[in-house]
Amino acid sequence: MDVEDQLSGFRDRFILPKGLIYLDGNSLGPMPVSTNARLAQVANEEWATGLIRSWNSAGWMDLPERIGNKIGRLVGAGSGQVICCDSTSINVFKTISAALALNPHRKLILSTVDNFPTDLYIIQGLIQQLGAGHELRLVPADDLASHINEQVAVVTLTHCNYQSGRMYDMEGLTALAHANGVLTMWDLAHSAGAVPVDLDGSGADFAVGCGYKFLNGGPGAPAFLYVAERHQAGVGQPLSGWLGHAQPFEFSSTYKPAPGIHRYITGTAPILSLAALECGVDLMLEADMTRIRAKSLALSDLLIALVAQRCAGHSLQLITPENRGDRSSQVSFRHPDSYAIMQGLIASDVIGDFRAPDILRLGLTPLYTSFMDVWNAVATLGGILDARSWDRPEWKTRKKVT
Repeated sequence: MDVEDQLSGFRDRFILPKGLIYLDGNSLGPMPVSTNARLAQVANEEWATGLIRSWNSAGWMDLPERIGNKIGRLVGAGSGQVICCDSTSINVFKTISAALALNPHRKLILSTVDNFPTDLYIIQGLIQQLGAGHELRLVPADDLASHINEQVAVVTLTHCNYQSGRMYDMEGLTALAHANGVLTMWDLAHSAGAVPVDLDGSGADFAVGCGYKFLNGGPGAPAFLYVAERHQAGVGQPLSGWLGHAQPFEFSSTYKPAPGIHRYITGTAPILSLAALECGVDLMLEADMTRIRAKSLALSDLLIALVAQRCAGHSLQLITPENRGDRSSQVSFRHPDSYAIMQGLIASDVIGDFRAPDILRLGLTPLYTSFMDVWNAVATLGGILDARSWDRPEWKTRKKVT
């Protein structure tokens, strides 16, 4: 299978330790080879030599929109609808605030009980701040559609669930929402660069996503947000910082929002982080998303089949959908001792991660994950389970980051 892999050449475009099987790119992508040189250029030439002139001469001021438009190509968004800025959490605050302003007579925000926690926490804080009687209602994912009605202002959902890897029907749920006068906000943290996304084609209203997972922008890389062009002129955002001003260098004491997506910028852009992110995004744009998706599904098919064969009888419960159309680019299993098992895998140079309460999560990133990686990872997992070598006190003590 690796011999026929049309994406195999991309593996050498990433810095990965020899002998390591990295199945955690859905949490933190590895460094592209090009990133070191680009960061050195920004630091040693643009910053050290160009100094403040580089805001103009090196195009620093244009980075949020330039990279945003590139990300837009990965998520099916036309030019001028994606901006790269801030963190996912802050962008959730901005977009949910905007959605509520567009639907002012409705007070209900609808999401799922297993949506990513930061989205829910931000919404809870926003509701408290607004003090206007809004409610966040959390329902089981399978029941979401039945709760979309004319009382709901906005429905927000992670397109690819961070725990199970389940991928939701963006087009169908968005159409159902719009039929009931409901706006949508999609979290693409586990989607951008991993699975095909068509924000414009699905009719999405708002979206957010991060830059450090499948986009390989580095730890804490800037996030991005999407606002459909039809909404941009009709609503602002609550964090009205100076770089979202129509003329920031007029230094007016009165805020006037910039036209279009640019009003969703708040503060000064983190140039070094943006430069690193652009390297990862450019690499993703070189690859064909159709090929990425096809290989991702083939990798997950193999992983699921091998675990069922090699690890039978060890209480691993597959929670990722077996239906290919519902599956993102990870495979997750439940096990009562999944944390300790994952520590055993990591000690054996197979890196995945654990998600509470009992989920063993293996990310599949087609640009550098090979079919042999999957085969060897499952062989290692089976050996750990057979020997119960995970049953060690030091591997049961949870670290700050799991």
